[in-house]
Amino acid sequence: MSDTITKPTSTPPDTVALLTQRRTRGGWRAMLPTMSAKFVTGVVIVVTIVLFGIIGPLVTQNPRYSGNDALQPPSAEHLLGTTKLGYDVFAQLAHGTQGSLLVGIVAGLIAIILSLLFGVLAGYIGGWRDESLSLVTNIALVIPGLPLAMVIATYFSTRSWLLVAFVLGITSWAGAAVVLRTQARSLRSRDYVYAAKVAGERSFRVILVEILPNLLPLLAAQFLFAIIFAILGEAGLSYLGLGATDSITWGTILNDAQSGQALGTGAWWWFIPPGILIALLGCGLSLINFAIDEIINPKLRVAPEAARRVRKAAKMKGVGA
Repeated sequence: MSDTITKPTSTPPDTVALLTQRRTRGGWRAMLPTMSAKFVTGVVIVVTIVLFGIIGPLVTQNPRYSGNDALQPPSAEHLLGTTKLGYDVFAQLAHGTQGSLLVGIVAGLIAIILSLLFGVLAGYIGGWRDESLSLVTNIALVIPGLPLAMVIATYFSTRSWLLVAFVLGITSWAGAAVVLRTQARSLRSRDYVYAAKVAGERSFRVILVEILPNLLPLLAAQFLFAIIFAILGEAGLSYLGLGATDSITWGTILNDAQSGQALGTGAWWWFIPPGILIALLGCGLSLINFAIDEIINPKLRVAPEAARRVRKAAKMKGVGA
């Protein structure tokens, strides 16, 4: 009696093969997000808002010009109406977009630099220096960021947008540092890192050449999250009267609308546009972040393709039956 082995008629999708197939792009191209619908939508939203912040202030009137009639609804002359003091809302929105974007980008850069210092550096060097840097990170992690930013902002009677960005940046880096430290500790035990050490490469070059390129998708995701947090934080601070005093942002527009009783007077055109732009920018950056997550998490990257293959196999089995 001979033993026979019956092979299954259909095999499940090979995750490793799918990953290998997707990585055949190679090099830096493999680190780019796939051209999915959410990525394209997010890029379109963000680029449109950025272009509005760059071009808008060049073609609008002075946002502090009060010669217009007060509380005028949207019209051909004033696309988004005017405020209680006669300011053109469209002009203020254009300048406010530029101010909020600057705050978000600068705060994001500060947060990501601190995350690299206390995360990647600590995770790579190890030992007592790792413990010391991790102690600072853990202390910063348990301190609530926005209340601390409010306390710091109250000490300055005059606040520039750069000061607000600095305050938001130094209060929002700890969470990203923990994630980066974990990844750096994992990467430092890889064979190519050991090979670089044996070859006599300095630690700085090993981090720069061997560690950071593998962390680029994660760094991009953390940077986008820091921008979202900074813009929302600035809007919250400005709404409470603790934002920038020498520039216009979306938050200062909302604060002026609140103090000018825009809701009570029915001047919806004063507070709804900045709120919509804040929501749209957050949505656009989140969509891009979701697309980057597909690079960071291989399961998210291969799951759609694996699901399609399973559905196709099930459909062909049903047709054959």
